[in-house]
Amino acid sequence: MKLASLKHRRDGKLILVSRDLTQAVDASDIALTLQDALDEWDTLSPLLQARYDALNDNNVGERFPFNPADCESPLPRAFQWADGSAYVNHVELVRKARGADMPESFWTDPLMYQGVSDKFIGPRENIELCDEAWGCDFEAEVAVITDDVAMATPSEKAGSHIKLLMLVNDVSLRNLIPSELAKGFGFFQSKPASSFSPVAVTPDELGESWQENKVHLPLEVFLNGEQFGAPNAGVDMTFDFAELVAHAAKSRHLGAGTIIGSGTVSNLDRSKGSCCIAERRMLEILDLGSPKTPFLLYGDKVSIEMHDKEGRSIFGKIDQEVVPYR
Repeated sequence: MKLASLKHRRDGKLILVSRDLTQAVDASDIALTLQDALDEWDTLSPLLQARYDALNDNNVGERFPFNPADCESPLPRAFQWADGSAYVNHVELVRKARGADMPESFWTDPLMYQGVSDKFIGPRENIELCDEAWGCDFEAEVAVITDDVAMATPSEKAGSHIKLLMLVNDVSLRNLIPSELAKGFGFFQSKPASSFSPVAVTPDELGESWQENKVHLPLEVFLNGEQFGAPNAGVDMTFDFAELVAHAAKSRHLGAGTIIGSGTVSNLDRSKGSCCIAERRMLEILDLGSPKTPFLLYGDKVSIEMHDKEGRSIFGKIDQEVVPYR
């Protein structure tokens, strides 16, 4: 299934979106919001699946053209948004950029932080920035949404709790990070609201590209119309999504609707480009002695998208512009 949330109050109104992302149908009579659907997933997902199948077979009369600009993030807000760092080679590069050592434990125990989740940026909404000097950066990622996950669920069982996948732009304020982390208490001001793809999909929509709890497809990022990177999300992923879910659930229960991100997608093959500016700047430092690529400025435009092996968009496109906050 492919699901989205039309703009409606705080939590949106649930719709189903056709596989080719051209048509949609109201699903709010089954579950008013995506969170409602996740709360009763076992009961409601068969009803949603039946309507989704009918939509794709052109057997629903109430369908309408799908417009991502009318949508919030699939979950406009969430009880929990935890972002990991599954691509450890990326972590290593970014830490080098700020002169931080890389503990060996990073290769065996995932990093994770708790992000802003009371209001996400819509997939076609502007990124509002108070000050260009803060070093605004995009981070293109993949995320999963879970049902209820019991505390201490092992990774061997955690994969069964993954119900939906999305794309992410995890906005970061790079120049605020060093002083904030130096306090020893984690991200806060340096990690504002993130945004997610217009559409969330069930794992079966990915077909053979969903294996070993990883998405084996390139994640495409464009900056001002030029491709910035297209690394494969299934390559060089040190921790798969089941391991990330299990890590998040080590000492707490995860409620239905928990979002867990992969961290910035990154490949050791540098010809694939980067999914964030910080990584490219570090590579420039290593190759040229100093960074050349600036962080995001007002008017810069970022888009993030993933296509299947036939070239069809899976999640729709995150398409945003950086603007001054007034």
